[in-house]
Amino acid sequence: MAQGTSPQLGSGALTGAAFTGRRPSAAGDLAVETHGIAPVPEDQRYGRPARLFTVWFAPQVNMTGVFTGTLAILLGLGFWLGLLAMVIGTVLGSLVVGYLSTWGPRTGAGQLPNARMAFGPTVAVPAVLQWLSSIAWDALVGLFGGEALAVLLGIPFWSAVLIVLGVQGVVGFFGYELIHRLQAVLTVVLFTTFVVFAVKLVAGHEIVTPASVAGADLAGAFVLEVTIAFSLAVSWATYAADFSRYLPADVSRIRVFGYTVAGLLAAYVFVQGLGIAAAGVVAEHTAEGVRSVMGGGLLGGLALLIIAVASIGSGVMNDYSGSLALQTVGVRVRRPLSAVIVTALAFVLILWLHAADTATRFTDVLLLVSYWIPAFVSVVVIDWRIRSRDRATLNPALETTERRHAVAALIVFVLSYAAAIPFMNTTLIQGPVAVAWHGADIAYFVNMAVAAVLYGSYRAVVARSG
Repeated sequence: MAQGTSPQLGSGALTGAAFTGRRPSAAGDLAVETHGIAPVPEDQRYGRPARLFTVWFAPQVNMTGVFTGTLAILLGLGFWLGLLAMVIGTVLGSLVVGYLSTWGPRTGAGQLPNARMAFGPTVAVPAVLQWLSSIAWDALVGLFGGEALAVLLGIPFWSAVLIVLGVQGVVGFFGYELIHRLQAVLTVVLFTTFVVFAVKLVAGHEIVTPASVAGADLAGAFVLEVTIAFSLAVSWATYAADFSRYLPADVSRIRVFGYTVAGLLAAYVFVQGLGIAAAGVVAEHTAEGVRSVMGGGLLGGLALLIIAVASIGSGVMNDYSGSLALQTVGVRVRRPLSAVIVTALAFVLILWLHAADTATRFTDVLLLVSYWIPAFVSVVVIDWRIRSRDRATLNPALETTERRHAVAALIVFVLSYAAAIPFMNTTLIQGPVAVAWHGADIAYFVNMAVAAVLYGSYRAVVARSG
């Protein structure tokens, strides 16, 4: 890190008593993980990069991804243009997550704790946003799990949601190793189930639909779909290192990057592609639509059960990373308890999403919970590139941050969000540029670019001035 006369802020808070605890010692060690945001010592790491494929594949194979795919048809893009826009956005977002995932083995720490190196104590702001985002994502996936279980068992929606979140909370409570093991099993189960769903869909329904808009409206819808797909993938950027932090420090960075990207990309293209193909069946009545496609009976019931299980697999990721974010804020709550808190708060948001106009509320939450992430990525990546030059590993607990750098990071973070507002397109925020561009939303990319220019220029000027 560049040295100067500004006061230095340490990261000693990462090693507080509330942030350390029992760690899994090997694959299959399913005891409760009480360890929090403190870096995992290098001599206590284990595992192989290959397990990153399943931990990133399984959480995406759920009805949230399918429903997101249907938005391409609702926007009027048709099958082929919708698929192309989705793939472009997914690739861009997955590359970001893959790169950040390589930081886990190099630091032994999660993504938000790593961000303390760039933000110093001001990391509390993105950490609070991440904590709130994890609750929102819990709701987005729990919505479909609760709906499926309610239809399957014939019980009220709210009670079905409680069951889904209850099981999910138990897994999140146990932590890192149980999550990895669960996702390995779910990868096989969910992939098989959704392949059957795809076969049934192709056999009985029209899937290749033409675009229903043209000209500038078509261009605007295409850009918006790219952004929606990008937002779905890049939302994992603030989680990335959380699920690679136990890997050995000398593990291949290329393999960590490759398995992470492959897991995200394969899953998202698969499930969102299904959504684009099945929009006419599942866009409004997801659970009933899926059961109808599967032919009802035992197969339809099994599909609904799998949808509920899939939401659990995705939700535990949010619970886990949300617990680390809450500790990063400075709240001295043990990781298992903070994971349960995230799960409980998601319940209210799920009921709100389900109450009325699910498609609109879903789109708004999907976009709004992640608009801040690209600027966060730009700031932490620039700081990381400067800080990690010629260093194979870093210990965030021992790194210092100049006060001026921490303040600058937060200012850039806020300014970048403000700069992106005119480009946003939701029912809550309709920026003038997005309206003029027929609904095209490029706020994510503006957010990232402005932060990169502002923070990169600041660090370059500081470096030249000595």
